[in-house]
Amino acid sequence: MDLQLKGNNAVITGGSKGIGRAIAEALASEGCNVAICARNQAEIDAAVTSLASKGVKAIGASVDVMDGDALKGWITAAGNELGGIDCLVSNVSGGNAPGEQGWRASFEGDILGAVRCVEAAMPFLEKSSNASIVMISSTAALEKFIGPSAYNAMKAALLNYSGALAQEVGSKGIRVNAISPGPIMIEGGAWDNIKQHMTPFYEATVAEIPVGRMGSAEEVAAQIALLASPLGAFTTGANVVIDGGFTKRIQF
Repeated sequence: MDLQLKGNNAVITGGSKGIGRAIAEALASEGCNVAICARNQAEIDAAVTSLASKGVKAIGASVDVMDGDALKGWITAAGNELGGIDCLVSNVSGGNAPGEQGWRASFEGDILGAVRCVEAAMPFLEKSSNASIVMISSTAALEKFIGPSAYNAMKAALLNYSGALAQEVGSKGIRVNAISPGPIMIEGGAWDNIKQHMTPFYEATVAEIPVGRMGSAEEVAAQIALLASPLGAFTTGANVVIDGGFTKRIQF
């Protein structure tokens, strides 16, 4: 299927590995020019080389999303270098460290990071004929998962922000949607680490997934590419859950 994304410009935070990298690869495969940021320059360089090999313009920079001025400056610079922004994907999380410092970091990364991205990208998105914002939340925002934590709470707040933003900017032709992945297996990632060092917990989690396995970053990325495309032009304010049935709520 041709998603009609050729020539669009996408900006993805945390795009050097994991879900962010898969998103960048999926969009580049559809003909999008892409800009990514992360903290590790070597990983950025490797990702940019891979993305550019698909025949698109690919740029990357080392940016700490916790630094608001640096993040906004990078978004603006990326938009100028690409010649516009059609798709913004806010992907970076502040993590889930314990204590008050962990709560502050999660707020800075998940909430203020998303808000700052949107503020910086808005002048470009308003000029796009296919403007789309995608926020990466989590099924941890939807049901109790392990225990009360900053990560769960901030991912839930991100859904509220995403939904309200969709109502606010819809008249400008800008779509806003959220993606809530369930357990996603990424080599070297959190669930891979849990599998190696907390095997009973890993196996118990997989047992709760009706399809019998964890998801892949590519499966998440495919949904984002669809939402960002003109084929998703009538979808906004949605939260798309990609979890293989892990969450047990009935979705009306």
